[in-house]
Amino acid sequence: MRSRVVWSKTVFQGQIIRVDVDRVREPGGVEATREIIRHSGSVVLLPVFPSGKVMLVRQFRYAARKALWELPAGRMEPGETILQAARRELEEETGFRPARLKRVLSFYSSPGFLDEKMHLVRATDLRSVGASPDEDERITSRLFSSRDLRKLLSTGKILDGKTLVGLLCHLKKLH
Repeated sequence: MRSRVVWSKTVFQGQIIRVDVDRVREPGGVEATREIIRHSGSVVLLPVFPSGKVMLVRQFRYAARKALWELPAGRMEPGETILQAARRELEEETGFRPARLKRVLSFYSSPGFLDEKMHLVRATDLRSVGASPDEDERITSRLFSSRDLRKLLSTGKILDGKTLVGLLCHLKKLH
């Protein structure tokens, strides 16, 4: 059985998200009101260099009130494929253009209230072409060895969910 929308109302429309209040009938007959954040989806890049090192970016995240180490990532634009978005975002944020991209897996970041689907993409054979971050982005990047990544993870220095997923996949060689 599938869920069915009884009624839906958009309560906010922004540049990146839309917030809907939906009255739904869920499988099993449960009727409930759900507040859902709608998002077009994102790509998460796992840039792996010939040395085996992985590039992370550091930027201030207002919602967390701190700068975080993260895998490069960004929103998919309307009409973009996963690999097109991955190529664009990696180049914008890091200045590297990948010759090879491989989709690893897809996941929901927080499906209790957010429909954003994230797509982890491994990027290799990287060539420097110069970064072009968005006007409001202040990004620094650094390469980390597997040993460094394990230390960051074990000491709780990685707090971003998409980065946790990506690094654990990388370290467990699930790509």
